[in-house]
Amino acid sequence: MFLQRARSFFYRFICLVYWSCAAAAMAATPPMAPTQLAVYQGADREKILIDGAKREGQFTLYTSHTWFKTFVVSFEKKYPFVRASQWRNDSKNIIRKVLEEYKSGRVIADIVETTADGMGVLKREGLFQEYYSPEARFYPNELKPRGKNGFFYLPRETYNSLGFNTQLIPLAVAPRSLKDLINPKWKSKMAITSTTTGARWIGNVLETLGREFLDKLADQEVSVQDMAPASLINLVVSGEIPLSPTIFYANVTLAKQKGAPVEWRHLEPVVTTVGSAALLAKAANPHAALLFIDFLLSKEGQQLIMKGGLWSPREDLGSLEQKFTKNYLDEKYSSEEMEAKIGQWEGLLRQLFIRKR
Repeated sequence: MFLQRARSFFYRFICLVYWSCAAAAMAATPPMAPTQLAVYQGADREKILIDGAKREGQFTLYTSHTWFKTFVVSFEKKYPFVRASQWRNDSKNIIRKVLEEYKSGRVIADIVETTADGMGVLKREGLFQEYYSPEARFYPNELKPRGKNGFFYLPRETYNSLGFNTQLIPLAVAPRSLKDLINPKWKSKMAITSTTTGARWIGNVLETLGREFLDKLADQEVSVQDMAPASLINLVVSGEIPLSPTIFYANVTLAKQKGAPVEWRHLEPVVTTVGSAALLAKAANPHAALLFIDFLLSKEGQQLIMKGGLWSPREDLGSLEQKFTKNYLDEKYSSEEMEAKIGQWEGLLRQLFIRKR
């Protein structure tokens, strides 16, 4: 009897020692390097991201779209142990800020979310980390990068065209085509943004109707506002500017939700841009950043994107593509060509609509 008890005690002691050693070994296992974490596809990936995000407790997002202010709130409700810091600006300024921070050795952003022209520049500089997301399988193949993983995916599509104040311009009277903009009745009543959004619109008109039409448009005394469309829509809402052909559909959607007397109309072809999300190679909070990107690409996240007036390319949502002719400038040109084009169009904008006045 004594021998049997001794054997039982010894067996329990050995098991205890074994599991204690195993637990210690697991605890001593060093965390994955960010490069490994970003492309990790194991079954415990989500748990690893959540556990890591709890330790990090934060991440920083640089974005060029105003809707992410609302979007982040939903993310923080789902993951209350993470707080997001945001900095929103035009794509060009985002590029400049990220490059300056990298050169100074002080990397602040974990995620950059902006349009293709900016993403191409930063990727070429080697600032992005290749990453994997299980949500990528729900997106069209033509939107996926070549290879196993990608440096960024495309979670949103935006449309830029005519926004107008319905108290000043009735629906039946508002322009229905780009050519309508040179009607004398719109003289001194229009404004365009001076940002890359305005440059893209200039490029779209130039490619569609030619330089002669732009010259005629310049005679309409179009004002140039040094602000993003998200701010320009406020001037349209107040009536200070009756109409602008450089307003995003999403901006009008949000304004209408607040009861503003504004409407949006597609003047074909509509400048269409895609927004992408990328993980910075030197991200200080990679777990929280990857968790946010997964949420952004998820069905739940994309439904939130659509509430902000954006279109989701996710295939299992059943969202209908907007029924108008689009101009994907970023699809036509390489990132290097697009940089040059933006510069040319910005110069034309200054020449025709600023210096001329």
